[in-house]
Order: sequence, then C-alpha cells, then structure tokens
Amino acid sequence: MATTSDSSVSFEETDTRSDEMNSTIEQWIDDLVAGVDDAQASEEFQEWLDVQSRFHDYSYRNTLLIKRQCPEATRVAGYRTWQEEFDRHVKEGESAIWIWAPIITKQCPECENSPSYHEDSDCDYDETPPEEWSEGLVGFKPAPVFDVSQTEGEPPPDLDTEATENAGDLVEQLTAAGDELGVTVQIVPAEEWTHGEAKGICEQLSLVDVQPLVEVRDRENEADLARTLIHEYAHALHHFDVDDDTERAKREVEAEAVAYVVGRYCGLDTSGSAFYLAAWESEDPEVVRERLGRISRTAEELIDVLESESSSYLS
Repeated sequence: MATTSDSSVSFEETDTRSDEMNSTIEQWIDDLVAGVDDAQASEEFQEWLDVQSRFHDYSYRNTLLIKRQCPEATRVAGYRTWQEEFDRHVKEGESAIWIWAPIITKQCPECENSPSYHEDSDCDYDETPPEEWSEGLVGFKPAPVFDVSQTEGEPPPDLDTEATENAGDLVEQLTAAGDELGVTVQIVPAEEWTHGEAKGICEQLSLVDVQPLVEVRDRENEADLARTLIHEYAHALHHFDVDDDTERAKREVEAEAVAYVVGRYCGLDTSGSAFYLAAWESEDPEVVRERLGRISRTAEELIDVLESESSSYLS
C-alpha cells in the first residue's frame, strides 16, 4: 500500500473487516478525546483535516479510514473505475484502501429496510409489493478503493493546486455565495470597524432579510480575508442558534477547522494554522463524532457552493 505512516492499518481479513473498520474509527475518536490537551492530539486532528480537504465530499468516517490506511492519498477510485474512466491500472501487489460505500436498494416505506431484511423484521407493511418500493439508503458496506499512487497508465487527472496566498476571485465568490447559503455578508471598511481586534463576527440577524449576518473587517490581505469569511460562514450555518458561551467557545475549533479545510482546498496557505483542542476537554465521544460530522458537512457545503460560483465566473 502507498503509505509511510508507522501507525497505518489494513483490513485484509474479510470475516472481521466490518468490525475492524468500525473499531478503528471508534479508537481514533477515543484517543482524540483522551488527549485533547496534548500536542499529539492536535497534530492527529490536523492530519485528518488535511485528508478531509482532499476528500471534501466524503464523510468523516471515510476520511478517518483513509487517514489510517493511506494518509498521503490524494485521489481514490475503485479498481474498475481507474480502468474504465481513467485508463489506469492498479499495480500488482497493491493493497486496497477500504471505505464505507452506501447500499442503495428497494426500501420498505414503513421500516426502511431492504426486502430481505424486511422479511425477517417485525414490520407488517404490505400495502404495496417490494418491486414497487422506491429505492433508498439501507446501510453501508466495505468497498475497496485505490489511490492514484497505486496505479499506472495514462497521466493521472489533475489534482489540487499547490497552496498559495493568491486569493484570486475567492473573496468575490465567497461574498456572492451568501445568497445561496442564506447568509447576509458585509465587508466593513477598516476605519468603520467597531468590533475591536476581531477580524469577523456573526452575532445577529440582518435587519433587512432576517437571516444570519456575517461582518468581516476589510484588509489588504485577501487570503486572510477569505479565511475569515469561511470561518464566519461556519458559525452562521451551524452555530448561530447556540446561546451557551461555553459551547460557542468549543465551536470556535469547528469553525477554524472548516476554514482550514476549505482554505486548503482552495489553495490558500494553511501552514500557519494550529488547533488547540483543549476546549473539547471532558467531551463525550458521541459529541466529538457530531463535531467531526459537522466539520465535514459544513466544509462540503461551502466547497460545493464555491465550485458552483466558480463555474458561473468561468461561463
């Protein structure tokens, strides 16, 4: 497998694969919770964010699995996908990277199980036969994928650009994204800024359209301005209704993590970022799972909107 990590794992045994994949995720989260005030935990967290930035449309569970198996992965696809879509072939002897793939099939309208599970359940729904049921998500199964570094053939597809401090049109795109995200954005001239040392805030509703209001202090460094916008968008989208000051402090880590993932994806220099997880001390693992899920979902939402904005700029 293409990896240099001493702590990498593999899921070679078919009979135990699902259990081991689940336990690997749980153990990583347990270790993170146990060491939130330790530098190593912050480093582990940042390594996961790096992977999340490369696989923004993957769930946190899958990016954790990729991180543990092949942290240097940049683009993964199935064996046949590499062959049929990219004319590349998996090198002999390479080990698969296992992730969770959705199972989409006919689904009982009542118990939401597949026909086979429905038969063995206590559900007595029989208004329509299984062949007339709509398809839906009924679960997940282990699926093998391979990183581009494990393949050879035609030149690989373009990957992410190198980090840069050139924000390009990113600030404009982020500002325009407010309409689609349901957030009002105001870039305030530095001489009119009334919020002290804060680079940005999201503390109230807009009086014009009664939706979350993001205000950021204007500055010459547009890359820094873009990161602040992303940070405040994260608050607007998922933190705005949090009244507990303690919880708001904990979600600062989430917002900064979203800014890191989206900024890195957009090619901004993230080398100065640092994460202090001590705010999550004494957290229940289930709460940390929610935080990881919220980070990955928010980053994906922002990146999807930015990609849409970018396409409109190019058209």
